This record gives sequence, C-alpha cells and structure tokens, in this order.
Amino acid sequence: MDLPEIAISLRRLDHGKDLPLPGYASAGAAGMDVVAAESLTLAPGARHAVATGFAIAIPEGFEVQVRPRSGLALKHGVTCLNTPGTIDSDYRGEVKVILANLGSEPFVIARGDRIGQLVPAPVQRARLVEVEALDDTARGAGGFGSTGR
Repeated sequence: MDLPEIAISLRRLDHGKDLPLPGYASAGAAGMDVVAAESLTLAPGARHAVATGFAIAIPEGFEVQVRPRSGLALKHGVTCLNTPGTIDSDYRGEVKVILANLGSEPFVIARGDRIGQLVPAPVQRARLVEVEALDDTARGAGGFGSTGR
C-alpha cells in the first residue's frame, strides 16, 4: 500500500554528521526511529533533553510528534515527557527528545542508541467561539474516571 508522504527538509548538525537519519524500522511502522547524538547516564527520577544532531523544516499545516519507544518504557521505565511532544512547523532548532527515567536503576544512553520516534501529522486549527452556555450531554461535567461505570 502506498501511503501519502510529505517532504521534510533535514539539516545535519556538526555533532550528528555520522549518525543515521531518522527512519522507519519496518514497512508498517508509523514512527521514524531517532537516535541520540550524545552519551549520558540518566539517573532514576532524572530527565534530560537528548540531542539528536539534526534540525528539520516541517511544512506549514503539519507538526512532527515526538513519542517514546515502547521497548525502553517496558524494559527500563524510560519514556518521553510531554508525550506526544510537538515540533511546530516554524521551529528550526535542533530536535531533542525529552527522556525521563521512571525506573529504579540508572539508564545508560550511548551515542547512536534509538531514543524515540517521530510521527508527522497534519494540524487543524480551531476558532474558539465564546458562548453563554454549552449544549447538554449524558456525561455532562463528569471528569477523570467518570465514564465506563
């Protein structure tokens, strides 16, 4: 199946010249794996914006979402904060992946390790309309945990 594609310009930074570009690990992958451009140890409870060694220019009308890798989350308790993170179409700085170690052991990240996924997505803008009252629904103002009872 041919899926629609968008072209995203990518500029390698000096500290990322020899690293692989983000890429899809399988034909059915939704996210492009991205690797670390630095080495570090993430202590339990710590967080760090890990450099990737590249910057991108996302076409207007799109974003790129930064998502965790499920294997890191399950095996080590390492995940992305602010998930999914959004890279806006007007950002031109280095892409970084905010990792947090929710596990109980230090987690070593070596330069070149896969640390996250990038998923391009269309953006729809909203126009807010201020009103005096909202329409009624069966749920109403029921908050967290109020459905499925």
